[in-house]
Parts: sequence; C-alpha cells; structure tokens
Amino acid sequence: MEGVDHLADERKKAEFDVQAMKIVWAGSSHAFEVSDRISKLVANDPAFRKDERTMLPRKELFKNTLRKAAYAWKRIIELHLTEEEASRLRFYIDEPAYTDLHWGMFVPAIKGQGTDEQQQQWLPLAYKMKIIGCYAQTELGHGSNVQGLETTASFDPQTDEFVIHSPTLTSSKWWPGGLGKVSTHAVVYARLITDGKDHGVHGFIVQLRKMEDHTPLPGITVGDIGMKFGNGAYNTMDNGVLRFEHVRIPRNQMLMRVSQVTREGKYKQSDVPRQLVYGTMVYVRQTIVVDASYALSKAVCIATRYSAVRRQFGSQNGKPETQVIDYKTQQSRLFPLLASAYAFRFVGEWLKWLYTDVTERLQANDFSTLPEAHACTAGLKSLTTTATADGIEECRKLCGGHGYLCSSGLPELFAVYVPACTYEGDNIVLLLQVARFLVKTVSQIGTGKPPVGTVSYMGRIEQLMKCSCNVQKAEDWLKPSQVLEAFEARAVRMSVSCAQNVSKFASPEEGFAELSADLVEAAVAHCQLIVVSKFIEKLKQEIPGKGVKQQLEVLCGIYYLFLLHKHQGDFLATGYVTPKQASLANDLLRSLYSKVRPNAIALVDSFNYTDHFLGSILGRYDGNVYPKLYEAAWKDPLNDSVLPDGYYEYVRPLLKQEILTAKL
Repeated sequence: MEGVDHLADERKKAEFDVQAMKIVWAGSSHAFEVSDRISKLVANDPAFRKDERTMLPRKELFKNTLRKAAYAWKRIIELHLTEEEASRLRFYIDEPAYTDLHWGMFVPAIKGQGTDEQQQQWLPLAYKMKIIGCYAQTELGHGSNVQGLETTASFDPQTDEFVIHSPTLTSSKWWPGGLGKVSTHAVVYARLITDGKDHGVHGFIVQLRKMEDHTPLPGITVGDIGMKFGNGAYNTMDNGVLRFEHVRIPRNQMLMRVSQVTREGKYKQSDVPRQLVYGTMVYVRQTIVVDASYALSKAVCIATRYSAVRRQFGSQNGKPETQVIDYKTQQSRLFPLLASAYAFRFVGEWLKWLYTDVTERLQANDFSTLPEAHACTAGLKSLTTTATADGIEECRKLCGGHGYLCSSGLPELFAVYVPACTYEGDNIVLLLQVARFLVKTVSQIGTGKPPVGTVSYMGRIEQLMKCSCNVQKAEDWLKPSQVLEAFEARAVRMSVSCAQNVSKFASPEEGFAELSADLVEAAVAHCQLIVVSKFIEKLKQEIPGKGVKQQLEVLCGIYYLFLLHKHQGDFLATGYVTPKQASLANDLLRSLYSKVRPNAIALVDSFNYTDHFLGSILGRYDGNVYPKLYEAAWKDPLNDSVLPDGYYEYVRPLLKQEILTAKL
C-alpha cells in the first residue's frame, strides 16, 4: 500500500485551483514560497523528527528540545536565513521551546519599552543569542490582574541601584516559559518604589544566571514548575518559578522608554507617550490570532482527511461502507470548523494591517484609535483561541476512537494549544474588557465623538435598533449587506441592553459585577461581527484562480450561517429575525455543506502542510492510515518485550493462585 494515494479520487473532485488557494492561505506568493521551502527543509531533516515525542520521559523530552533549538540556530547561521525564514523554521519545527519566549516576548519588550541606549546595549546580544531572555510577569498569586503583582523594585539612592525582592510566597514569578532551566536574563515586572512611594508596575532587565557556568546568581531561587497537561505537548517548555531575595541591579536596567527614575531617585514620565507600550500588546495578540488559524487548520486537516478515509455503516449489496465525511452529522460539525480556520486566517491578516496602522499613529502622537484597537485585539484573541481549543477537541471526537491515540496528533495538538486560552490575558477577563469598552461607546453616542474602526457601526445606532430582517427566501441570506445588518443589529442591541441594565445599579462597578455573564455575551457578539465583516471584506478583493473566490464565498456563508444557527437565541431575542427567517438560514446552511463536500480534501490541501508538520497518522497526505497505525503500535516501549516488566512479580502469582505466598 506504500506509494498509493488513497485520497486521489477525492482530489480529482476539486472545483477550484488548489495552487491559487495555497497562495491565498499563505497571504502572498512570496509568503507561500518561503513557507513551502522552509517547511520542506524541516520535514526532510531527520534531526527534527517528532514522532517519538509523546513517549519520551520529561528529562529526555526536554534535552531533545534543547538539541533541536541548538541545531535550528546552527542551520539558521549556516544557511544565512533572513529573520522571516528563521521565524518560519521555528514555526515548522513545531515544538514549544525557550526560543519562543526569547524572540516572541523578551526581544519585543526591550524594543517596545527600552530607550534607544538600552536597545543598543541589549538587542545585539539577544539577536546573536549571547544572552537568552524570558518574560517574567505572572506570579503565583496574580496573572490577569497585572496591577496586583507583588514583586518590588525599590530604588536605593546610595548605590544607584534597584533592589528586586519577592516579599511573599505568592509574589514568586510562576509560569514564564524559558525561565525554569535556560534563560540567562528576564524582563521582570515589579512594583517600582522610590522614596517610599509606589509608582505601580514597571519592567526591569534582570540577569538570573552566571554567564560562566549558568548557576543562579546570589539571591535568586529558580527552577521548573513541573509536568503539565498532556504527553509531550507543552512539557518541552521549562515554565519556571523565580524568587528574589534583595537582588540588586543597576538603575539603567529599568526599561525607561516611557518613564524614568533619575540619579536622585525622582520618578518622571518621558516625552514618549505611555500609550506606546500598547503597541507591543497589539503585536503579541495579533500573532496569537494568526497562530489560532494555524492550530485550528491543522486539526481540521487531520479530521477532514481521516473522515474521507474512514468508512462506517451503510453498505448494501456488497458495496463499500459509507465514507464518514458523507454523513450530514459529520459535515455539520466539521465544515464550520473548516470555515472558521479560513475566517481566522483572514482576520489575522487584517490585524497585521491594524498593528502597522496603530504603530504609525502612535509614532505621530495620534492615540485616537488606540482604545478601539486594544479592545478589538483583546476580543479577537479571546474569540479565536476559545473557538480553536474547542475546535481541536471537536476534531478529535470527529475521528472516533482513533482520535484518542497520540499517533493521531490530536491529543498533543490540544494539549499544546489550550494554554492560549489563558496566557496573554484570560479569555473571559479579556471579553469583560471589551464589554466595558462597548458600554462606554454606547454611552458616548450623540456626544459629537463618532465611534471609529470596528465600532463605527454604532454610529447608526438608531437605525440598527429599529430595523428588522427582510429575508423572504433562503438565498437572501447570501447577500453580504443583509448578513452584516443582522450581525450589527444583534451586537448593537445586546450592547445597548447591557448599558441600560448597568445604569440601573447604584454604581457602574456593581452593575458590571452583577451582569458580567450578559456582558461577555455582548462582547462575543461584537467580536463575531468583526470576523464576519473581515471575511466579507476579503471577498471584495481581487482573488485570482479558477473557482477560488467561489469556494471562499461558500466558506464565508457557512461561517456566518453556523454562527447565526448557534446563537439563534440572540438573534430571536433581540427581535431582528423571525423564527421562519432563522429556519431559512438553516436550510441554506445545509445546502452549502453539500457544496463544500466535493472540495473538502482540496481545501485542506490548500494549507500546504507537510506530514511532518501535521504529526498525524490519521491526517497523512496519502490517506494510508491503517497500515501506519498498526506499524506505530509496535514502536511503543511497552512492546519492547513480550512479557511486561512486573509479570513475574504481579501477574504470574495471580494466575498461579500463589498471591498469598508472593513477595509483593
């Protein structure tokens, strides 16, 4: 069965140009070329194999990750890879490692919050990996509430130093990736105290380990926090614990782009606006949204291919059983996830533009769009990561019992991905931030300050509060203007209802606390509107390739109609649609599933993932699933011997009825 493409018949059914769709997914011809070349480079190098990862003990697993990270750096230097190519290389190695935090958090923090002099001092060292950094913010007792952090940085004017200290057990830094065993330095967030006054949380560059022998510096207690959820998975990362016992650092190691402490110990703001710090946050959250589209698309690719390979029931007159992908129950669970992967890809693309736009405005001292950009990125981070984590688990279930095997790739993918729902802001906390922004926006309507960006629809609040859906037949739900009005009316009405209900309480804070569940739902409605509108905007662009745009239109329809069906209660309760119109939407959704069916394999092929990157026997490109599952089973360490360790001590005495005389 080797060398046979078991999915060839499925691929022949494609009604669009797959190569053109690959370029749409990648974002551009250049991005496709780089991704294609680098992914194959990784896949063809045995040093990056990962099929044994879920069977390794923690110490071996971690050492193997260190080896891969060092080897990757060697290849980056040997091949003179650009920053873009190096980033793709790390992505396709597909293994959480300390380098993720070094490049993804430590370097951006210094770029965003360090002065020009600090950047000149630290960035060359970080770029050459002469130092390895992490991002030490979260503590044992505080995560999402950054203002509640307890670590202190007290200025000592006698020595021109800050004294970093962990005053309580709960002030221990807890969770930073790369901290446990590898990082030499950290950007540490601590309460700045000068002359007995607390100036709130600021960032400091702190050396943790000696450069000569990697042992912790005096006053520093540091280690790994232990095993985490799943086999392999995020256990390749040395998430750490860190405590300070009056550790001294020079004053110039406070990140001072936005605020400074003078030699005399005076605290002052610089000319650089404090809002610039938010640029880094927008950047990080934008990358998380892009990562969500990749993680979800991996799971969907595995589940779609396996659904076409797997046959169950329905055989008559000796004919083959029915492909699982032909069952409507399978399609109604799988195809909305396929559509979501594309939707998240396009909203991620738009967020890259937004980050550039925000950065340019900040540099020109224009902060007008910042609150909206902050709320938008917070909400989309929450929406996409929650949907992706749930979607990966749904894909595992869609693969039946075999999805539970580590060799399916899905349990590990879920365990690797699910922390995204918590890091960089707990998803519910982020939605409550979005809801506060929405309530504030509603309260400012009519004050002469028109809402901008993703809340500009609230400028038409009167019309959206009164209008009703005029869908007569199912096909009317294909009109973009009709769809946008439906999602805008739902979002506006839920936000207005929340704002009115909050205002009935003695204080806004009491209202927010009591109505938090409703506020979260209003925030979700707003964020779903953003994703739908950006998908529709994408379809207004010129998209080359035979049948490509038509396929994307079908996927867009599935995405918004699935949301309309799932949140039907919102659309009915806000009075915009009638039960009959909701029923017509569902009829159309079913017909769109039938349109995706012949193209399903080609649509996941368009992600252009190598078998190495997918790391799944069920998701193999050639569909040769069963022989490979059988082969993989015999590679498990339990099968190294015929008799298991412990047979003579524990099993044989039972079988021989000698349990009472056995030396247990």
